[in-house]
Amino acid sequence: MMTFIRPRLRKPLEYALAGTVFAGAWALRGGHAWWLSVVIEITVLGGMLGMYLRAGEDSDEGALTGSRADERQKMLSLRSRALGFNVAVGAAFIGITVAVAMKATWGWPFLVILAGAGLAYLLALSTFGSAEEGSPDDAPAI
Repeated sequence: MMTFIRPRLRKPLEYALAGTVFAGAWALRGGHAWWLSVVIEITVLGGMLGMYLRAGEDSDEGALTGSRADERQKMLSLRSRALGFNVAVGAAFIGITVAVAMKATWGWPFLVILAGAGLAYLLALSTFGSAEEGSPDDAPAI
């Protein structure tokens, strides 16, 4: 997918893109604090430079930042994302439950988060859930 970008540059560029989009949104917001978008962009570019330098190191953190993680590091990342997903879904459920109990109208963002997480979970199950149906590997070929 991103084979034309060197592995050492992938995560720093993703970070810079996300930060630049946020700085642009802050600038479009306008108002008296529009100049903070410049501060945000400078901070993002400094963080990108730091990530790029860290990606060149020969360490676990350097391997993760440089997109050259081994199986153990990828499993750790996967488990961390799963925990984050579970915490976010739990917090959204608590939020919508409190909103319903209080008969409040501010509960819809929690419902959107729950619906999005549920759809993403179902999409992941359909994508990664099971192999194609067919004969098992140990079945004799006829």
